[in-house]
Amino acid sequence: MSLTKYKYILSVLCCLLWAGMVLAQRPDEQLTISGKVLGANRQPLAGVNVYKQESGASVQTGADGGFSFQGTATDVIVFQYAGYITITKIAPELSNADVVLQPALIDAGDADDVYIPFGIRKKRQLTGTVSAVKGSQLPQLPSSTLNNVLVGRLAGLYIQQTDVGPGADEATFLVRGRSSYNSNQQPIILVDGVQRNFTDMDLNEVESISVFKDAASLSWYGMYGANGIISVRTKRGSATRTRITFDAQGGMQTPLSLTRPLDAYTYASLYNEAQANSGAAPVYNQAALDAYRNGTDPIAYPNNNFVDQFIKKAAPVQRYVATVSGGNSFARYFTMISYFNQDGLYKGANNPEYNANSNFQRYNFRTNLDLHVNKNLDVQVDVGGRINSLRHADATNSTILGAIYTTPANAYPLLNPNGSFGGTSLFRNNPLALLTADGNATDLTRSLLATLTARQKVNFIPGLSINVLYSYDIRSNYTSGYAQDFAVYEPGATAGSYSAYGTATPLTFANTDFNSNLRSNEFWGGFDYDKTFGSHGINFTTRYMRTVISAPGSLDDKAEGWSNRLSYNYNQRYFVDVIGTYSGSQVFAPGKQWGFFPAVSAGWIVSEESFLKSAKLLNYLKLRASYGIVGNDDYSLGRRYAYNNYFSRGQTGFIFGTGFSAPNATTQNALANPDLTWERARKTSIGFDAKFLNQMFSLSADYFQELRSDLLTNSLTPSIIGQNLIQVNAGKARYRGVETELSFYKKLNKVELNLFGNYTYQKSKVLAINEEAGLPAYQKALGHTIGSVMQVSSSGPTYISNFLQADGIFQSDAEVAASPVQRFAGTVKAGDIKYKDINGDNVIDNLDFVRTDYNYVPKAYYGFGGSVKYAGVDVAVMFQGTAGRTISINNLVNSGTASNGYLNQFSVNRWTPANANAAIYPRLLVADRANNTQNSDFWLRNGDYLRLKHAEIGYTLPARWVNKIKLSSLRIYLSGFNLLTFDKLDGLGIDPEMPQSGYAFAYPNLRTYSVGINVKF
Repeated sequence: MSLTKYKYILSVLCCLLWAGMVLAQRPDEQLTISGKVLGANRQPLAGVNVYKQESGASVQTGADGGFSFQGTATDVIVFQYAGYITITKIAPELSNADVVLQPALIDAGDADDVYIPFGIRKKRQLTGTVSAVKGSQLPQLPSSTLNNVLVGRLAGLYIQQTDVGPGADEATFLVRGRSSYNSNQQPIILVDGVQRNFTDMDLNEVESISVFKDAASLSWYGMYGANGIISVRTKRGSATRTRITFDAQGGMQTPLSLTRPLDAYTYASLYNEAQANSGAAPVYNQAALDAYRNGTDPIAYPNNNFVDQFIKKAAPVQRYVATVSGGNSFARYFTMISYFNQDGLYKGANNPEYNANSNFQRYNFRTNLDLHVNKNLDVQVDVGGRINSLRHADATNSTILGAIYTTPANAYPLLNPNGSFGGTSLFRNNPLALLTADGNATDLTRSLLATLTARQKVNFIPGLSINVLYSYDIRSNYTSGYAQDFAVYEPGATAGSYSAYGTATPLTFANTDFNSNLRSNEFWGGFDYDKTFGSHGINFTTRYMRTVISAPGSLDDKAEGWSNRLSYNYNQRYFVDVIGTYSGSQVFAPGKQWGFFPAVSAGWIVSEESFLKSAKLLNYLKLRASYGIVGNDDYSLGRRYAYNNYFSRGQTGFIFGTGFSAPNATTQNALANPDLTWERARKTSIGFDAKFLNQMFSLSADYFQELRSDLLTNSLTPSIIGQNLIQVNAGKARYRGVETELSFYKKLNKVELNLFGNYTYQKSKVLAINEEAGLPAYQKALGHTIGSVMQVSSSGPTYISNFLQADGIFQSDAEVAASPVQRFAGTVKAGDIKYKDINGDNVIDNLDFVRTDYNYVPKAYYGFGGSVKYAGVDVAVMFQGTAGRTISINNLVNSGTASNGYLNQFSVNRWTPANANAAIYPRLLVADRANNTQNSDFWLRNGDYLRLKHAEIGYTLPARWVNKIKLSSLRIYLSGFNLLTFDKLDGLGIDPEMPQSGYAFAYPNLRTYSVGINVKF
């Protein structure tokens, strides 16, 4: 990116910050601020602390509750009194006015605000199930994504890391588990109420993150809310003096697990063994084996360790963040800018003209401006965005890592004596060539996010306000880089001769200024009515919504809806919410695009009833329950308008005439289903919130159940029609479970202790699905869990549900002869996997696969941790884990190709006659391997693990020291991420969270060590 672009971004931020600060500091007329502070029963309150929020200047009320002092029209006045709710008022509203303070209620304090869709509730007013965490409670990591700080932190939220590496730190999210077997299960992501990606945000712009899980929280989004919602609120300014913070972090990232390649001698010996087992002659004679062992001729008998040669032990990572915030009663502002830099793990990737090692840089920026235009109009202007720059090799990671991980140590010398790249007809991907002579690319992505929100009070109806929100986002992608191709050379029969594979081309600069542009805009408009009548409180919110997403070459994605919520409370003790949303989706046939999604929820604070008020241990108890219907229109069909017939025009078609020509033809690929409809999720949730022992302990627990109907499943139409069968809404599934959250907080003198934990257990079941006629009962999905076991393939993770049941390894050919015939390979011998004959026909074939309940998605997931502070020193830890999870190592142990003999580090533990009783894996084979590579429970492993996800120790310097250098606070700290793992994989050396990472074709998962400093001015 050019310097001009950086200057442009900085200029925009400075202008917005300047505007906010100017508005916040405009001169105001002096005035006398006076009044009386009264209690709920209109009695005067003496000793109330009344102070200016910005300067802190304060007075206390007298015996009559009166106060008076000088101020300006932009002052925000705070009223604080023990046992009462703290409130704020704008100075012009306090001209001899009475200020009434309400008694403080549990879960109704300043820090107890919970953001719900287009509303704010105190925790005690919530009737739905919401888990939330403040940004300040999350670990400050030099991480490219917020995924890493959220894992294990919120009950009901399961995060599965799917990829890592610079610019590719990705994960999938599940809220309370899987309830559909063929649709997208990803939750809605909201940032300040707008659907946006949040994982690329910087943690310092996050105020809080919430997960909405039940119908009361989700039905607002109608047809789109069935999978849950993750809601992020960004930070905003406050009416205080200008505050500046600066954070800097630097660290190193190391691989958690990496394949351990075989040395040349071991590889050649095992290859000979595999050849012999396959009935073929040895490839390597004793002289060659000796040469590999003694290493006297590294050109003719190379012994490479590509992992050591091309994967670094560690790579640097950096993060820098600056924020400025402040304001007064008229304007409040928050501005942030951050920079993140992460290097990849490739070693030796330097071409004199370019660098092919991965490098990811990201700039985040945000300015949030709150304007109190007058006593009736409030406006928010938010501008944010990011610039991502990812430099990478022209070859994909899977190509490079495949060459590093799977190329035999003896395949070729990296460089021939003449300086050319080594290679053979079988092994052409020389890692050195891929990293230094194959070009590179830089992908630049710019995102600009803007939101305008306005709230206008309607004076003639007290409590009524009109509200609008409009957002406009644009994302542009650019690509540039260097193009180059290489050739590899294999020594010929005569000295100095070589056979070339591939064609070397000169280096050229390839610049694509622009390759895509994505725009989205979202509008919400409606009104709120909020009024209290004595002990009765009523709130009604209604919004019309319309979103449009536009991308070049594609039809617009559009969504519309009308959401309504009526809330009632009596005496802040009994609460009821009724929600109704009418929403539509363009993916269904006209006339069948709209649906109604209702929900109802209730809460009861039992602890305020007379029969519990005298309880000593129990301070607070609220019961909650909700039921409602939510939808999901995001089917995984591969085409948007499945209610239409699907045609394509290709290069080959029907053959006509005697010339056997095949002209282009239009082909019907799939039939239409005009009756398609959305999935319907009927959600039930029952729970409670409790506090004990002077509110030191907090406990929340929920039982939940979802019945999801109208799932897509195959039609039972006979395939004789000669066309791909339509899918119909005939499926049904259910999941149910429990979740808990527990916290403990105690401050004793200088010691401050905070503990937390959460646990979620869920189990799913397929209740209805159309399956193949005549399918044996033991192969049917009906009645089994949703989901499957994950294994790794060259194209990425794959999922399987049916397995053969293994019965150990054949120990003799006589045992083979006495067992049912196994038809997956031409020859089965001692050392091969033995399978059970499920249907009793004395033949092992596809009819012996069994549907199982093994699942890659865990039945239970949890997190726990805590922090302690004493005399400026703070220590924090967080553990995260799973239970009831299964992984398959089939494609790890059997990774490779016929070219390398399918040999790897696991091959050492193969079956041999001498090692029959201690063998972990079957015998080695180069050919006819199908019997031992079948999906069977032989390859399944317990994927449960407990991980020390994060640990941090810090020290905050005494205020008397830092105040001398005009600082308000200075903290230094050390932190670590993915530090320690406990699993049940018996020393396999793989990462239980991401089994594929560091093996096959996948980037290794990472451990991070960092040091940081936080400065506040």
